[in-house]
Amino acid sequence: MLPFALLLYNSAQMRFDIFSLFPQVFQPYLEISILKRAIAAGLIEVHAHNIRDWATDKHHTTDDTPYGGGGGMILKPEPTFAAVESVLGAPPACPVVLLCPQGRLFDQKIARELAQHERLALICGRYESFDERIREHLATDVISIGDYVLTGGELPALVLMDAVARLRPGVLGDDEATDDDSFGPEGLLEYPQYTKPPEFRGWQVPEVLTQGNLAKQLKWKREQSLLRTLRWRPDLLDKANLSDKDRKFLREALQDEDEESFKE
Repeated sequence: MLPFALLLYNSAQMRFDIFSLFPQVFQPYLEISILKRAIAAGLIEVHAHNIRDWATDKHHTTDDTPYGGGGGMILKPEPTFAAVESVLGAPPACPVVLLCPQGRLFDQKIARELAQHERLALICGRYESFDERIREHLATDVISIGDYVLTGGELPALVLMDAVARLRPGVLGDDEATDDDSFGPEGLLEYPQYTKPPEFRGWQVPEVLTQGNLAKQLKWKREQSLLRTLRWRPDLLDKANLSDKDRKFLREALQDEDEESFKE
C-alpha cells in the first residue's frame, strides 16, 4: 500500500484539506476506484491533517469538559484554529466547512456549489461537540448529511468530498455524465437502468431499450424519471425543470393512479 503522502499531487485542479483527529480514516477510500484515478491524474488533491499535531501540551489534548455541565467532551478551539490557520492562513482563503448535524442539509445543489471552488477545507468534529467559537469564527459553512448523529465528521467528510469531486471536470471521464443523475440539473430522480442479460428470472428489460429508436428511448427515460419522482419524491417536482408536456404527462399519470385506486 502506498503511503498517503504519495497519493497527493501538487498539480491537482481541486484541493481538499481535511482536519480530523483520525486522518487515517480517509486513506483506504482514496486508494480505490474513481477518486484514486482522479488523484493519480492530478484532477484532485487530498491532504488529511491531524488536529492533534497542533495541541501544545505534553498529552496533545484536543478536548475538554463543557462549561455549564453536560455529558461528553468538547473539541477545543486552540488546536483546531491552529491547525486550520497554519495550513490555510488567517483568515483562510477558501471555504471552511464544518461537518455537523445542525448544519444546512447537504444535497446535489450544494455539491455543485462547492465544486466551483479550487480549494475546500473540511473540519471533522468528534466527541460530544465542538467549541462554538469554531463554528462562529473559523468555519464559513456548516453542513449536515442528514438528520441523524454520527460519532464523528469523518464519514460526512467522505460523503461530501465524493459528491463534490465527481462534479469536477474530467473526474468521471465524461463531463456530461452527471446530467442525468438523480437531483441533477433537471431536478428529477434518475430513470431505471438495465444491463445484460435481456431476460433474468422471467423479468424482461423494457423493449424500448433494446431497440435502436433513440427518440423513443429518450421519451421513455424522461417519462420514467417523472414517474419515479412522482411516486418516491413528489416534493422535488415543485422545483424541477418541467415543460408543459411534462406537466401534462404527470396530470395523466395522477389521474390513472386515482382511477386504479378507485377500482381497488
